[in-house]
Amino acid sequence: MLRTESLRLAACFVNACIFVLLVSGQVACTSKKHTAVVSVIPPVSKAPSRGLPPDPIPKAEPRSRYGNPPSYTVLGKRYHTLSTSSGFTERGIASWYGKKFHGRRTSSGETYDMYAMTAAHTRLPLPTYVQVTNLENGKQVIVRVNDRGPFHQNRVIDLSYSAAKKLDIATKGTGLVEIRALDPLHYPLAKKSGTKATQNTNTEKTENTAIWTEEAGQRVIHGRPKVFVQVGAFSKRTSADQLLNQLRNLNLGAVSVSSIARDTGVLHRVRVGPLPTVQSADITFAKLTDMGMREHRIVIE
Repeated sequence: MLRTESLRLAACFVNACIFVLLVSGQVACTSKKHTAVVSVIPPVSKAPSRGLPPDPIPKAEPRSRYGNPPSYTVLGKRYHTLSTSSGFTERGIASWYGKKFHGRRTSSGETYDMYAMTAAHTRLPLPTYVQVTNLENGKQVIVRVNDRGPFHQNRVIDLSYSAAKKLDIATKGTGLVEIRALDPLHYPLAKKSGTKATQNTNTEKTENTAIWTEEAGQRVIHGRPKVFVQVGAFSKRTSADQLLNQLRNLNLGAVSVSSIARDTGVLHRVRVGPLPTVQSADITFAKLTDMGMREHRIVIE
């Protein structure tokens, strides 16, 4: 949902004026009459009287005519829409959006319903079905991505209220999640093969749990995920050590180099953390931004 763009707001204002002129013949266009245009949008559901809605069943659908431009810009940042969701996975911080946007149009042209099982993502094709796992408690939902957002640079997905509620993140507002795109064509086969999410207790001291995802052979570990702000990644250890020494003098907390072997060689990642909360990660991220850092990002392990 390109809800933060000034052009979008201006367009809404003009449309409202035209609507009032056609219906009432009046020349003036007040802010009160501007809100009346919302009634033209198809109605959305009311709060469910019994529990929360079931997860949607992934199905093949045509691409949204309006929601898949090759790229678009919000708040000065350009986003590029993926050509396919195949194999897409991502970890990060989830947020949710509710009453303020309930009944408004999404980027796909559909109506946002906070009680439906939907979500917004900046890059995934619209629509895309994804499985979202809360890495702290192992709860999972399937949502249909039909909107753009969130445009907070430290968030990876905006969930509907119902989806956030089912994942137990509605109250605190955010959660640490893993997103995995589902293939509608193979989803029924995965269900029949018995790979629906089950839990297996791990007796390690971390008290983590391994859960099977809806697609065969994929496991997500949950329990005590760690939050870091990654400031840089280098192929040369000397470059990583230079940045490490620089950060140690900035009073950011624990800073370390974490090395990981990849097909292209060893990657040395300079990180601040682990950080205890999402809020502390946001604060650290903002501090680094103020210091002129531009390549840092929040990572979840």
